[in-house]
Amino acid sequence: MTPLVNAAIQGLLTRERVLLADLQSFLDTQGAPAAAVQQARQSVRDLDEAFLLVVVGEFNAGKSSFINALLGDAVLPEGVTPTTDRIYVIQHSVDQSNGPGGEMEATDDPYVSRLRVPLKALEGVALVDTPGTNAIIRQHQSLTEGFLPRADLVLFLTSADRPFTESERQFLELVKRWGRAVIMVVNKADLLETPQAREQVHAFVKTGARATLGLTPPVYLVSARGEQRGGDAGFAALRGVLQSRLSETERTRLKLASPLGTAAALLEGEIQRAETARATLKADLAVLTRLEEQRAHHHQGMQAELDGQLNRMGRLLAEFEVRADTFIDKALRIGNVRQLINSRELEAAFRRDAVGDLPEAIEKQFGSMVDRFVESNLHFWEDVQSDLLRRQPGSEGTRTRFSYDRAALIEGISGTAQRQLAEGTQQQLSQQLTQDAEDAMKGLLGFGAGGVALGTVTALALGTALADFTGVLAAITVGSLGLFVLPQKRLAALRQLRTRIATLREGLENIVRREYEREQERADARLNDAIAPFTAFIRQEQTRLDTARQRSGELQAQLGALKAEVQALVGSAAGP
Repeated sequence: MTPLVNAAIQGLLTRERVLLADLQSFLDTQGAPAAAVQQARQSVRDLDEAFLLVVVGEFNAGKSSFINALLGDAVLPEGVTPTTDRIYVIQHSVDQSNGPGGEMEATDDPYVSRLRVPLKALEGVALVDTPGTNAIIRQHQSLTEGFLPRADLVLFLTSADRPFTESERQFLELVKRWGRAVIMVVNKADLLETPQAREQVHAFVKTGARATLGLTPPVYLVSARGEQRGGDAGFAALRGVLQSRLSETERTRLKLASPLGTAAALLEGEIQRAETARATLKADLAVLTRLEEQRAHHHQGMQAELDGQLNRMGRLLAEFEVRADTFIDKALRIGNVRQLINSRELEAAFRRDAVGDLPEAIEKQFGSMVDRFVESNLHFWEDVQSDLLRRQPGSEGTRTRFSYDRAALIEGISGTAQRQLAEGTQQQLSQQLTQDAEDAMKGLLGFGAGGVALGTVTALALGTALADFTGVLAAITVGSLGLFVLPQKRLAALRQLRTRIATLREGLENIVRREYEREQERADARLNDAIAPFTAFIRQEQTRLDTARQRSGELQAQLGALKAEVQALVGSAAGP
């Protein structure tokens, strides 16, 4: 760059460098895409490079022919197929030893070559030829789009036979995004045979460019072939405006303004990403809130289910108690003294008439209770998994550090749900819960450990109650004393049996509730452990985004002030 060296411009340059460095640091801190950080870094370097006049357009618009005609020399190869597969930066060289064809130099970028030619028209300017924007090879268009933010002035080339196509309109949107000054050039104007046709194309391109850019750029109709064959009025007009736009004063204005346009686009992109992240976090927080609500609802539903299951188990014991009362009332009578002395026969009758299938019924009821509990828990984890799958980011779009960190945390919660569903099968959880309850029940009733089912434990408990009175009755002999104490023994047996049943009922209920609560606590702990890092991430990111909003506002204010000063300074320097 060769700016007008004065204190005002040097001051603007210094402030612009500081602003661009602050922007780069801000983008890096916010975890912006690497391409955005690189563009901010490149914009600082661009201030020290030559003025970049970048020619863009579709490959069939005749860019190479146009550039050769503009330079007055066959610098680039021409053809009907895409002839430019890289970016050529054409600059003036005072060394004429290499002839008019110039000297090709490699650059740090494998897709960018520098061509130095002895053309005074390029003094202070680097003319950039880019691959066609509609080339078959997608990489060619990516090269052009990637170089666009470095342009100081854009010559946007379209063709008179296909003026301002949809793909050209889309590419012009990128020019607008980066805030670049643009001149519209319609090549192959020699194909337009009447003034009316020329006017129609001129108006069509002008209207389309104004609708896309939001302003009216200058539009020139030229013929590269006509210029090469002796001269073209359109080229003469274009050269006139380029001579004005590429004067030292105007180059300085554009050179100072271009990085500010890049900075504005990068800052706007980061603001949009921040707002998207803010909306994402809000939705994420709503999901976590919904998970908490689902968990509370799940607990309530499980408690109601448990109450119903325990009531059914209580009815089984109540029905047994009625049968036991009836049996004792009939069996422990004076007329049955001979039968009472045979305790084995009495116990067998008790088991047949009173106990019946109670152990199996309790075993079945308890199994149903456990199955419902496990099934409900697994459904809860399936709901968690489903909610998280809907929150996982897609593969489309540019990924940022925010999106990577968030995706990793969601994957962590999802992994917990997957392991719970994969490892905590219904059979495994049922066996664990059943075994815990049986061990606790055996401890309550004083039985040793071992592979004894809950129904068997219940039967043993009832058998113990039976022994409480059959053992006593076995010692009764026929006589007045035996006849006298029998009614008392019957009452004592009834009281003992009811006490034993009450103990059994209370023990079963307490143990089942305790095991339910323990399993719920384990499930809650697993969910809390998985969710806690994500919750902390949301809070931290909300704080970061609030700080970023304030900082981006400060950078926008500085950027707006610099833009105004650049325009005012150069406008006064350029004169009326």
